[in-house]
Amino acid sequence: MKKLRVAIIGQGRSGRDIHGAYFLSPDNDRFEVVAVVDAIADRRERGKKDFGCDAYEDYRELFNRKDIDLIVNASFSQQHYEIAKDCLEHGYNVLNEKPFAKTYYESMDLINTAKKHGVLITAFHQSLYSPAVNVIRELLPTGKLGNIKQINLCWSGFSRRWDWQTLQNHCAGGVYNTAPHPIGMALDFLGWDPDAKVVYSHLDRALTSGDANDMAKIIITAPGKPIVDIEVNSADAYPARQFKILGDRGTLSSNESGEIEMKYIVDSELEPRPVTEEPLRKPETGYPMYCSETLPFHEETVTAIGSRFSTACDIYYKKLYDTLVNGAPLYVTAEKAAKVIEIIEAVHAQNPLSVKY
Repeated sequence: MKKLRVAIIGQGRSGRDIHGAYFLSPDNDRFEVVAVVDAIADRRERGKKDFGCDAYEDYRELFNRKDIDLIVNASFSQQHYEIAKDCLEHGYNVLNEKPFAKTYYESMDLINTAKKHGVLITAFHQSLYSPAVNVIRELLPTGKLGNIKQINLCWSGFSRRWDWQTLQNHCAGGVYNTAPHPIGMALDFLGWDPDAKVVYSHLDRALTSGDANDMAKIIITAPGKPIVDIEVNSADAYPARQFKILGDRGTLSSNESGEIEMKYIVDSELEPRPVTEEPLRKPETGYPMYCSETLPFHEETVTAIGSRFSTACDIYYKKLYDTLVNGAPLYVTAEKAAKVIEIIEAVHAQNPLSVKY
């Protein structure tokens, strides 16, 4: 099998510990890291040792090479657009880490630049292949939950941050850093409806040392589609499960991996209950009676095996390989990544926070 030659820009938590870790894992048999780029010397040396590859201080040194099939852009978030555009203009396929860009304009400019130069641009939305998402995609069309009315996505926890990803001038904060995962999933569950929009949002700061948000409430919907309620909150000591999907016949609850639980009713098993305007009475006494019954629920549990950082990465990269080598359609397109940024940009426009740094 032909291996694609990869250069990774950035050897931080994403470049080394997510992308690099995958390329070094037994699951990878399609990609070979031939170069790493980082401004920090010891990271370059570690990259050379880890991958047995070349290392550069400046990403523009890659332009002297013609043997690179894919550039993984895991630079600082505020650099994603500028670096990706430069690489595209020099004829390289680019995979941008999240966020894809800062604005919808930048996103579309990357898409148009890629088309102009006949290369590929996409974003690392591997969470669209998270174990639970894969299972939920199969469960929802069964109709067991009935018509889906609301989807709750919770990406919250109880922790502090004080690194560069807390700074607005680094295109950071909870919505740019974390929310691309649930926003991407939300849009996926809404069928990537072009009319999906933010109907309510609120941003705030809680435990962060920086000036970007670490609390967010985002509500998205589209005509005729469920409402999606997203929470990304670093001050939530009792976070809900990551997925809660409410239909008019039942509910699904799950985290990204592990047990997916469903509880639902079947109409044909229910005793008819025609509406009545008469006050309800207890049959034996005639006293007032509360309107209640014990519904005959069905319960199912399905196990989602794997994680966003192993299983989902493997699926993502194998599909990307199939696109680059065989021309297979790409599911995680740049246009979808741009829609995520359109939502993120709308949320920030609705909730401007003061800039401190």
